[in-house]
Amino acid sequence: MVEFKAVINASSKSYSHNIRGDIGDTLIGKKINDEIDGNFIEFPGYAFKITGGSDKEGFPMAKSFNGGRRIRTLLTVGLGFHPDKRGLKKKKSFRGNTIYNDIVQINLKVTKYGNKPIEDIIKEIQEKEKNMKEAEENKK
Repeated sequence: MVEFKAVINASSKSYSHNIRGDIGDTLIGKKINDEIDGNFIEFPGYAFKITGGSDKEGFPMAKSFNGGRRIRTLLTVGLGFHPDKRGLKKKKSFRGNTIYNDIVQINLKVTKYGNKPIEDIIKEIQEKEKNMKEAEENKK
């Protein structure tokens, strides 16, 4: 059972949403720049684009590296390294562009909007989770 923290960016405002269980399993194997139907992650009518993410140790995903493994590479510019002087180089670690079990956070960008605002959908999901927890506690 996989759990991801999705950071959803919609018109200059970001929202946090936890994706758990079978819903999270549908994202495994997807790559950066892939389109996702919102129905898969409980957002009916929406469409999302994967823009990045980070693994459990905090290393960012890079779209230029294939696979899900961690890569240590020598950089001269870009992806978190902006040298002050010409000729500087730095070794940095990145995660590949594919989502696997080691990924904790996924960054999503809204490409198609649904009928309901995102705030309302997130509130409904949180209320449903809260009710499920209360029901489990009442059974005990």
